[in-house]
Amino acid sequence: MSSATRQFSARPRKSLGQHFLVDGRVLTRIVASADLNEADIVVEVGPGKGALTRRLLPRVAQVIAIEMDENLAEALPAKLDSPPNLSVVCGDARAIDFGSTTGFGQPYKVVANLPYYAANPIIRRFLETEPRPSSLVVMVQREVAESMTAHPGKMTLLSVATQFYANARTVCQVPPSAFRPAPKVTSTVVRLDLSHSLPLEECDISGFFDLVRAGFSAPRKQLRNSLGHGLRKSSQEIMQLLEAAGIDGARRAETLELKEWLETYRQWKRSGHLLSREQVQVC
Repeated sequence: MSSATRQFSARPRKSLGQHFLVDGRVLTRIVASADLNEADIVVEVGPGKGALTRRLLPRVAQVIAIEMDENLAEALPAKLDSPPNLSVVCGDARAIDFGSTTGFGQPYKVVANLPYYAANPIIRRFLETEPRPSSLVVMVQREVAESMTAHPGKMTLLSVATQFYANARTVCQVPPSAFRPAPKVTSTVVRLDLSHSLPLEECDISGFFDLVRAGFSAPRKQLRNSLGHGLRKSSQEIMQLLEAAGIDGARRAETLELKEWLETYRQWKRSGHLLSREQVQVC
């Protein structure tokens, strides 16, 4: 048995949350939903044994596969017959400098079956860090996908963060039987199309999310109370803020849509309440 064969026949590592997608119909659906063309550069996080990678390679100019498992990263090129348009980077996608490590300075797309335990920080990295992709098609745990695509009434901090940067929609549900080994949860494929321009200037983004985070600091409370708690401000100050933004203080954070959070932040900034030293700069 060759070294590559031994590496690919090794048991999945629980510490890395490895569940290898083996259902060909789901793999085909993921690739189709990414709208790929022969000029595209694709970043795949967690290629594992290369089932998705194999389907991506004939369709695009380059696949950059980021794999944390050293054995899988080393064996992947040989497993796929060493294609010239495959680059494998061994590392943690939560910490990698996408620009310097992968070496791309042009638009790219993300297509990936993300490990459950690291999905949120990986997606945040792609959304918040330059260079940003034009789109992401990613598989995540169903509850995470529901939060990302939520409507007012079921919004979370993740909902606001995702929708600030992108338009999110569900592609399909994926049962545990589509994986080896089968996870204990249902998965969902989500597509995120990043906005061409952000709704706030870069220098306002940190302050905006400080405000939203404060609003969700006590999500079961009315907004006037959760914001007061999170911002450590009096009820009178918070009520003045919400009235200026045209929002009923008796509502809960989960009911606000993105544009309402944006207006609340603008009123907060206009009133001179800067949330941290970083927000003192003028846009």
